[in-house]
Amino acid sequence: MTLETLSPDPSFDPDSLDQAVLDALAGDYRYKVWGGDWCVDCQRQLPAFGAALAAAGVPDDRIESFPVTKGPDGKEGPGVEAYGIELIPTVVVEDADGEEVARFVEDADVSLAEALARQLADVEATA
Repeated sequence: MTLETLSPDPSFDPDSLDQAVLDALAGDYRYKVWGGDWCVDCQRQLPAFGAALAAAGVPDDRIESFPVTKGPDGKEGPGVEAYGIELIPTVVVEDADGEEVARFVEDADVSLAEALARQLADVEATA
């Protein structure tokens, strides 16, 4: 099962994002993305995020997608329990050592890419 909503939106204009956002996303990170093609929030946010990752030059092998289904007790799918996934979309960003450095859960006042870039900029500032 794949997560089709993470496919980059072909109409996405990378110039619509600040270069600092693309630079932050391009760091040496792994992106783990939980979502569902049935989820309205995922349909709205993940195509633009996929396009932003592509524009930032993040290689496909550093992006893992985890399709989520609705179960009787909440979200179900690979890694849901291990990562405490309750709402989608959720994106966990890990550094090269596999340590979580940023997390986006469901919604923010800015795009998913911008929200993660802010967190990653804080990580870089304290490194």
